[in-house]
Amino acid sequence: MIRIEPREMPSKWWTIGIPIISAFVAILLASIPLTLAGANIFEAYRQMANGIFGSTFAFTEMLTRATPLIFTGLAATIAFRAKLWNIGAEGQLYLGAMAAVAVGTGLIDAPAFILIPIILLAGALSGAIGMAAPTYLKTRFGADEVVTTLLLNFIVIIFLQMMLEGPLKDPMGMGWPQSEPIVDNGILPQLLPRMRIHAGLIIALLTAGLVHLFLSKSIWGFKIRAVGENPSAALHAGINVKRTFMGAAVVSGAIAGLAGVSEVAGLRGYLTTDLSPGFGYTGIVVAMLAGLSPIGVVISAIFIASIFVGADTMSRAIGVSSYLADLVVALSLICVLIGGFIARYKFIRTNKGNV
Repeated sequence: MIRIEPREMPSKWWTIGIPIISAFVAILLASIPLTLAGANIFEAYRQMANGIFGSTFAFTEMLTRATPLIFTGLAATIAFRAKLWNIGAEGQLYLGAMAAVAVGTGLIDAPAFILIPIILLAGALSGAIGMAAPTYLKTRFGADEVVTTLLLNFIVIIFLQMMLEGPLKDPMGMGWPQSEPIVDNGILPQLLPRMRIHAGLIIALLTAGLVHLFLSKSIWGFKIRAVGENPSAALHAGINVKRTFMGAAVVSGAIAGLAGVSEVAGLRGYLTTDLSPGFGYTGIVVAMLAGLSPIGVVISAIFIASIFVGADTMSRAIGVSSYLADLVVALSLICVLIGGFIARYKFIRTNKGNV
């Protein structure tokens, strides 16, 4: 007989090693469908690596793809640390993008050093509101935030479609449902000439550093960790659980909103309904793969962005489906969940008569 018991304290090496091992195992497992598709495994992975590190353009494209994943991964990390299940980062991203467009298309005439911070603030506030509303329903009426945040994603998308056919529609867009372009003073500067990489990456890295400091060194971070570990114990210790939930929700939604600002003001320049291919949902995988570590989120986002960008190159080079990237990401999450279970629990073999 096998008995499962919780470990007293998961090893630090387990905590660090599980995401790394999970990513490695996921890539190995991905070789199975590649083989079934008739591809040469070594050539497939060589083309994938070439698509990431083969040129400056390829490397910067990977970092550009990682930028919104850092934001949404951090948004999920903060909420999940408080056991607040934010599944609505996709909608919060679009709310932030809509706010950026509303402010940055001529509403305010100001130089870049004033207008860009205003656009960032507007996007963060919109994202924060998008998460604060379902959190209020949770703390006031006990509504399940998984359901409310998930459904809110679809509501936001429908609202966006309405806005792009109405107040936000570009009259010069030849009938296409897109917003007016953000003025030049509201565009995030490029980091390298003739490359798409932009200052949103710097903002994302700074945000990751600040989140790490606040979660690990501040009283606010301690309260979030305490509420996440045991809300009842935190309440008895004098921590206002509802206020802590709301604080985590506001910060989580604000960071998700910055992902939308980064994409629309740093990359596209205008807003469409296909701005995000699922960055909000992938951010959950990023956070889980990182073990809810803000610094780990940066590494995890780069890994997942590498898989997506590399898979695109591999698909074009050897003729396999680019959906393999989605498979690797899904396998990574499964491996992390299995590894996390093994890290928290131990298996003890016992005699049947002793059970």
